Amino acid sequence: MTPSRRNLARFLLGSTLGVGALAAYLRFVGTDAVLARASTIAPAALALVACLVVAEAVVDGIGVWASVRPLGGGLSSGKSVQFAFAGDFFDTLSPAGPVSSEPIMARFIGVATETTYSEALGVRGVAKYVKSGAQLFVSTALAVVLLAGQPSASAVVTTLGGALVGLLVVGALLVRSRAVVSTGLVAVLAPVVRVVSSLYRERPHDRAAVADAVSRFTRRVGQFRDRPGLLVLIALGGVLEQLLTATALWVALSGTGTAVPLLPIVALVPLPQAASAVPVPASIGAYDVLLSGGLALVTGVPAAETAAPVLVVRALSIPLALGVGGVAVAFLRGWRPGAQSESDAD
Repeated sequence: MTPSRRNLARFLLGSTLGVGALAAYLRFVGTDAVLARASTIAPAALALVACLVVAEAVVDGIGVWASVRPLGGGLSSGKSVQFAFAGDFFDTLSPAGPVSSEPIMARFIGVATETTYSEALGVRGVAKYVKSGAQLFVSTALAVVLLAGQPSASAVVTTLGGALVGLLVVGALLVRSRAVVSTGLVAVLAPVVRVVSSLYRERPHDRAAVADAVSRFTRRVGQFRDRPGLLVLIALGGVLEQLLTATALWVALSGTGTAVPLLPIVALVPLPQAASAVPVPASIGAYDVLLSGGLALVTGVPAAETAAPVLVVRALSIPLALGVGGVAVAFLRGWRPGAQSESDAD
């Protein structure tokens, strides 16, 4: 089977699983009850949810600005927001889920900052790690304090805590084994880069070019040790996004007549990141089931009542990412592989 057919089969399988999971979940909790509940949301609450969804997308620009700051002159605040929306577009559209935008956006960031793809990928990789770590830390701390005494929520606490520990272990191993990791990356990437670059270059990239790119990548990652303020800003931006998303869900719940505390929702927001394992755009189905199911577990609210606000928020966030994000993508520089202004292309 060719790579394109494998990707198509993976996409179709993931789509079937995701949509099927959502349909099965709605049938289990009662489709009519969910839709009826969603239709009762107050107009003022719906407007506020829409504002919060937009605010969350804009706030993502904080992490983009802080992470790209070490590259050349960095990006302006407006450009950072544009890149944040563009990243949301690729995250939503791609079957690979929320990890897919960074390798794609690194190309455009490298062109915009007149640096290299590998350097851009390095700083954005750090940003993704720090952002996820900060969100998981806040969630785990809240879960331990608020949910540890609830037997039904033990799975949520274990999942969040396990994810945080795993993230810290991986980070520690990468820091302590930089040389080994760099050597392994060169060995794995060199043949792949040589084949891909031969498609659009008269002189394909050799192993030395790949080694230089990996060196640039690791050097940019290491630069954050001297700029801890940027890491703090990335972390704060990620936590603010988490709060805005949780508040949007809380308002949607309140707008449909369900009163629940805000903090347990804040703790749950990173949980659906596991849905990125399902190869379907926007993780449709898996994301919705995990989040609404987790809300039902920790709040004790019937599943039909938690599924409705999740669908309301998703019905606003997905079109925003595709619509505004699509416009942002259209204005990015660097679409032509041959038009690269970075030294990786030398």
